[in-house]
Amino acid sequence: MRDLNKALIMGRLGADPIQRFTKSGMSVVHFSVATSRKIKSDALGLEDREETEWHKIVVWGKQGEVCAQYLKKGSPVLIEGMIRSHSYDSKDGTKKTAFEIHADQVSFLNGSHKDPVVQAEHAEIQ
Repeated sequence: MRDLNKALIMGRLGADPIQRFTKSGMSVVHFSVATSRKIKSDALGLEDREETEWHKIVVWGKQGEVCAQYLKKGSPVLIEGMIRSHSYDSKDGTKKTAFEIHADQVSFLNGSHKDPVVQAEHAEIQ
C-alpha cells in the first residue's frame, strides 16, 4: 500500500501574499486561506453559526511568482498540495509544530485573470 498526503481546499486569501527569495534566487510565496462552514442550529433553538479554519499555504518557483503578482486579500482560490510540518522554538522556549500546505497547483477562481490561471496551473515547480 502506498501512502497518500494530499490536501485540497477552496477558500479566500486572508491577506496579500508575501514573496521572498531563497539564497539561490527561487521565489517562495506565503499566504493564508480561510475555509468556512455553516453549523446548523440544534433542537435547542440555537442560532446557526459559521466556523472558519485558516490554512497556511506555501508556493514555490514560477507558480509562486504568478500568485504574488495576481492574488490579493479576498481572492478566491482552489489549492491542491501536500501537508508539511516543521518544528520551531517559540518565544517562551517551548517546542511548537506548525502545519502548512505546500501547493502543487493553485487555481484562481474569480475568472478575471484568465491568463494567470493557466500560468499558475502549468508553471513548473522547481
